[in-house]
Amino acid sequence: MQAIFKNIKGDKLIWAIAALLAVFSFLPVYSAASNLAYGGSGASTFTDFAKHFIHLALGFVVMFGVHKVPYRYFKGLSIVMMPVVLILLLITLLQGTTMAGANASRWINIPIVNMSFQPSTLAFVVLMVYVARYMSKIKDQVITFKESILPLWTPVFLVLVLILPANLSTAAIMFVMVLMLVFLGGYPIRYLAVILGAGLLGLTFFVLVAKAFPDAMPNRVDTWMSRIESYADDKGEDGYQIEKAKIAIASGGVQGLGPGKSKQKHFLPQSSSDFIFAIIVEEYGLLGGFFLMVLYLWLLFRIVIASQKSDTIFGKLLVLGVGLPIVFQALINMAVAVELFPVTGQTLPLISSGGTSIWMTCLALGIVLSVSAKREEIKEQEEKEDNPLEVLSETI
Repeated sequence: MQAIFKNIKGDKLIWAIAALLAVFSFLPVYSAASNLAYGGSGASTFTDFAKHFIHLALGFVVMFGVHKVPYRYFKGLSIVMMPVVLILLLITLLQGTTMAGANASRWINIPIVNMSFQPSTLAFVVLMVYVARYMSKIKDQVITFKESILPLWTPVFLVLVLILPANLSTAAIMFVMVLMLVFLGGYPIRYLAVILGAGLLGLTFFVLVAKAFPDAMPNRVDTWMSRIESYADDKGEDGYQIEKAKIAIASGGVQGLGPGKSKQKHFLPQSSSDFIFAIIVEEYGLLGGFFLMVLYLWLLFRIVIASQKSDTIFGKLLVLGVGLPIVFQALINMAVAVELFPVTGQTLPLISSGGTSIWMTCLALGIVLSVSAKREEIKEQEEKEDNPLEVLSETI
């Protein structure tokens, strides 16, 4: 055990927060899984719990392995991985199938291990690293809109176009995060206004095409519109879920009903994933919900600190690019549960069940820790140089 802790580098508080979130997730997931276990799926609560444990264990293995990689290598890896994720997204989109009323084109099956994988989550991380690389590259140059179209905005819009038909919320969050990152990287606001206008124009064009040719993308625009309408008048399936989530939150009160005592988990279809925050508040009360929110805000604070401590522009932008979406996604998930946002399908990072989302969150945190670890390495080297006796002892 000591050997493991000795090899853990980077911001220890980020490690601690990730571990706390993972440990905290076990009881809510085990409790909420009863909805699936006794809903005719043939599964059991222990099976879902074990699956969640394995997903988290593999995620932390990914985090540990990635944080050992010098972060400068991610520059080249983002260029190599960009065509890969584009191909994966295209393959996923071309499936064009539906499953239980949902668009199955969000996932692809891995044949050998018989597991599903959501390429959009990987594309999110790769794209943010790619954008951070480009912005750090042109940091000291005069930025012109024309020169940035091909190397920067073409890959961004290709990724968004391939994700948009099946997952509007992820595409929208990705677009907002990219705009935020390039703004922090010093991209001129007047150019950002043009990109924002182009994005809205493209979305409008897509909606018109989908309405004109409904067979090409069945039910996608209708699904978006129904979610907005459900948010407005609490009708439909999404309105039903929001209503049950609000009942769960109201039932929890300040202290909650207690672990495993949620009643609304039997009525919420996505109780272990999209609406797990409502189950947490029902069982652990406002205190549990507040504790969870504090953990995510604490993570945000440590991500900003890690960014500020980085010794390179790429390191600063890289940490913000892959770290901020984690907290942003968590806040969106909580906002949906309390009806501040329409239903988006976004999970609660490191809490909700699901393999791909957990692994990609751990991948992003591993990148953040890699940048933080480099800063620690530089600091240790500086301390050694300031202590000639230590240098002499190592030489001998």
